[in-house]
Amino acid sequence: MNEHLEELYKDTPYSLKKTEKQALYQRVLSELTLHHYSHCREYKRILDAMGYDPKKAAPLEAQPMLPVRLFKEYDLLSIPREEVAKTMTSSGTSGQKVSRVFLDKANTRAQTKVLTEIISSFIGKKRLPLLILDTRLALKDRSMFSARGAGIVGFSTFGREIMYALDENMQLDISGIRQFLAKHRDEPILLFGYTYMIWQYVVCALREAGTAMKIENGSLFHIGGWKKLKDQMVDAPTYNQVIREVLGNVSVHNYYGMAEQLGSVFVECEYGHMHCSNFSDILIRRPGDFSCAAPNERGLIELVSLLPTSYPGHILLTEDEGEIIGEDDCPCGRNGKYFKIHGRIKGAEIRGCSDTYERR
Repeated sequence: MNEHLEELYKDTPYSLKKTEKQALYQRVLSELTLHHYSHCREYKRILDAMGYDPKKAAPLEAQPMLPVRLFKEYDLLSIPREEVAKTMTSSGTSGQKVSRVFLDKANTRAQTKVLTEIISSFIGKKRLPLLILDTRLALKDRSMFSARGAGIVGFSTFGREIMYALDENMQLDISGIRQFLAKHRDEPILLFGYTYMIWQYVVCALREAGTAMKIENGSLFHIGGWKKLKDQMVDAPTYNQVIREVLGNVSVHNYYGMAEQLGSVFVECEYGHMHCSNFSDILIRRPGDFSCAAPNERGLIELVSLLPTSYPGHILLTEDEGEIIGEDDCPCGRNGKYFKIHGRIKGAEIRGCSDTYERR
C-alpha cells in the first residue's frame, strides 16, 4: 500500500503542483478507501449506509470522510489486532473520551519517515542540540502514547544532547538551560514544545523571574490549541514577538496536526502560512451542507493524508475552522495549498496537548 510514498520520498516534500497532486490523490485515496472498506468492518458499514461504492474512483471532493470524533467512540482497525504495534491516544481534559489509533509497524515507519522529510526541509538533515520545553514525565506511559508524548518522541529524532526545560513539578530549570545554551553557543539550537505550555511554563516563568535567554540561532516548533491563549488576548504575532523577547533569535514555526493523522503535519512557513506537503491535503467544508468552500471562505477543516493504512483515518472531518488562502503561490516558494486556522468550532470539546496539564 505504500508504493506511492516511495516515489514521493525521492523529491522534496513540497514539490507537487495542483494538477499532478490532484491526479495522484484521486488514485491513491480511492485505493485506500477500498482497502479500508475491505479490511475494517465498521468502516464498511459506514460506507454502505452512505450508499458509497468504493470500487468507483472519485475525485478528492467526493471521497467519503469520517468525523474525527468517531475515533473516540469506536476501535477502527484495518489490520488484525495481533499486528498492532502501537496504540496512539489523543489528549483531552479529565473525563473526556480520547481517540484511539492503531498502528502497525509499516504505518509507524511511514509516519516517522514523512515527519522527518517535512521537518528536515526546514532545519536540514543534521541533528541539532534539542531543548524540549516540557517535562520528561510526558513520556511516562510508553505502551500507550498520548499525542503529547508522541510529539516529543517524534521530535527527538531531530535532536541530540536533549535537555528537558521543565522538572517533574513543571518548574523551569533556568540555570540548566543557561548551561545547555552556553555549551552549544556556536551551534543552531532546536526547540520543541506545546503552544500553551510554552507560554504558561516558559514565557511566564522567565517574565516573572525578570530574565531572558539569549539564543543566537534557534528554531522553535510548537503545536497545540490556542483557546486559552485567545482567552488571554494572545494572538500569533504577539506570541512570536514575546517568544523572541524571552528566548532570543529564534525562528518560530507553529504546526498543525492530530493524533488521528500523525506524521502528515502542516508546518507554518516564514510568512505565517500553514502548508500542505506532498503527503497531505486539506479541504474546507461549509457546515450547512458540507459542500466545498471557496478560497478565503471559512468552514470546517477536512484533513487528508496518504499515510493511514492500518486504520481508516485517511480522510477526516475535524472540529476546527479554517480557510484556504492560496495554492502553489506562497512567497516562501513551497507548492501545495496554504491555509489559516481560526480555532475550534463553538461547542466542540477542548482537545490538544497544550490545552491541558494534569499533575501525575
